[in-house]
Amino acid sequence: MARQHPTSALVEPWPALAVDEWTDTRDTLHMWTQIVGKIRMAKAPMVNHWWQVPLYVSPRGLTTSSIPHGDRLFDLEFDFVEHRLCVRSSSGEQREVALEPKAVATFYREVLATLADLDLDVSIMGSPVEVERAIPFAEDTEHASYDAGHARRFWGQLMAAYRVLSRFRADFLGKSSPVHFFWGAMDLACTRFSGRTAPEHPGGAPNCADWVMVEGYSHELASFGFWPGGSTEGTFYAYAYPEPDGYARHPVRPDAAYYDPGAHEFFLPYEAVRKADDPDATLLEFFRTTYEAAADNAGWDREALEVRPHAGAATR
Repeated sequence: MARQHPTSALVEPWPALAVDEWTDTRDTLHMWTQIVGKIRMAKAPMVNHWWQVPLYVSPRGLTTSSIPHGDRLFDLEFDFVEHRLCVRSSSGEQREVALEPKAVATFYREVLATLADLDLDVSIMGSPVEVERAIPFAEDTEHASYDAGHARRFWGQLMAAYRVLSRFRADFLGKSSPVHFFWGAMDLACTRFSGRTAPEHPGGAPNCADWVMVEGYSHELASFGFWPGGSTEGTFYAYAYPEPDGYARHPVRPDAAYYDPGAHEFFLPYEAVRKADDPDATLLEFFRTTYEAAADNAGWDREALEVRPHAGAATR
């Protein structure tokens, strides 16, 4: 008799989730992830390109991973299975904050109180970044929606994107970021680097100091990811900084992919991937061909940067 896996039906491999149906929950969750992400940023040592600040896709949602606090470690995890924010300390204690319809201001107070209860006092900048209207967290009663089903399906979208981005990341021998969730823009991303420095980034992100972008884009790169907006069910993207001549005209696949001259990015609607005969292969093709657009037109040393497995390596 086959063993049953009761949680396997929580979300399908490529869940449908119309952006218009969950915008209120998305925008509230965006602010909640900023609060949790800023807690990690306040305590974790600085890493190049802000790699110490993102969240990571986990088997239950989104996690900070371990954060140092004196001689202890702690973490926070958005659990989209049981809809709670779990706060755990290496001292063995654990607390929870319910994920349910509530204002950002309420969530903010509850999270800080929970940390204080665990003797994990953390001070963060109390306003969001990379959004046009930066309402201070303590005053934000506008964003107060949480639909558990929508949050869970979003997590399913992130898991699907994570699977493929992880496979794509494995092709690259050079410097590459983890597959991580940047709470500023609310996107899941993986970035490859050529090894060369880049021109100073001009900045310009809303409510975000220009020097933040200067650090993030200090070296020549090609970035790939998923954002829950931009088309009916969200959008996969790819861009290069600095963008080389010929990048926009480079042929990419699948046919549904296109270059947006206003954004200076390649886009592929999530829905086109979800409905493909082989969604994983379709998305991997998009990432690989847009990488080629960056690497070939900018003259990356592909022979040195790409994985060439030795015979038998795959069987180990």
